[in-house]
Amino acid sequence: MSAHCTMQDKVATYLRERHQAGYKMSVLGSQLRSFAHFADNRGHRGPLTVELALDWARASPSNTRPGVAAGRLAQLRAFAKFCHGRDPRSEIPPAQFFGPYLRRVTPHIYTSREVRSLISAAAECRTVGSLRAHSYATLFGLLASTGLRLSEALALEHRDVDLQQGLLHIRVAKFHKVRYVPLHPTTRHALQRYVRRCQRHISNTATQRFFIGHAGRPLSLRSVQNVFERLREKLGWRSRGGHSSPRIHDLRFTFICRRLERWYAQGLDIDQLMLSLYTYVGHVDVTSTYWYLTATPELMRLAARRAQTVMEGAS
Repeated sequence: MSAHCTMQDKVATYLRERHQAGYKMSVLGSQLRSFAHFADNRGHRGPLTVELALDWARASPSNTRPGVAAGRLAQLRAFAKFCHGRDPRSEIPPAQFFGPYLRRVTPHIYTSREVRSLISAAAECRTVGSLRAHSYATLFGLLASTGLRLSEALALEHRDVDLQQGLLHIRVAKFHKVRYVPLHPTTRHALQRYVRRCQRHISNTATQRFFIGHAGRPLSLRSVQNVFERLREKLGWRSRGGHSSPRIHDLRFTFICRRLERWYAQGLDIDQLMLSLYTYVGHVDVTSTYWYLTATPELMRLAARRAQTVMEGAS
């Protein structure tokens, strides 16, 4: 990269390479663009410096929260290494200048009752002549029963949904990890009901997307998030995790934790089954799936019982 490049040019080059490698970079990309604007507004040119990185990390409007500056600095380090590889004069900020940065925030693990309430509330979002209510109810049910990422579900097309075999073909996935997701019979039946409603209400639509809303247009990420937030407020949920409120993505955490609880209760080989689970949910490796596990009271109780059984058998 030329010494005359702006920081925005450098960030754009970095993000382009990461996208080509299969990384989404939505949140991190936003942070890096914020850093680039900060640097360019200062008139900074030339290599990245530790001083510039620290000043940006401190400049967050929400810097009163513990760990914010540490988190911003951690997000910047990979980009700093990228810059250093192309210009050795670029400096890499120290890893824990602002103290340790704990990336994982405890998720909200939904109860079965909460999931049912969400689906029921979504089904009541009725608009005359629209499939929105059925679409949102079916979408949230699919996320809860399969652990799909929201982006994966919204990218599904009719050709990806084999309701005879009970399989989803996930083609648009993180890290380009194409996979097949088997469906539980109850989930397959729910999708079949949704398809029949689509056929009754909309005979012809320009999109091939599976989940459609008003006038046959595909559901957007923003619209789903807006509806979820309204339903969450209507249901009066309060977060039991580290985030300010329950999130759609917490359905994925919940799926993984509940699946592990069932396996423990059935006395199955957890280590072996985790290899199947990480493939099912589309993680790049099994470590990522373990990262999703949350110490729910039920899971801890079952794990403790398993450990006690093993110890008694060894004595």
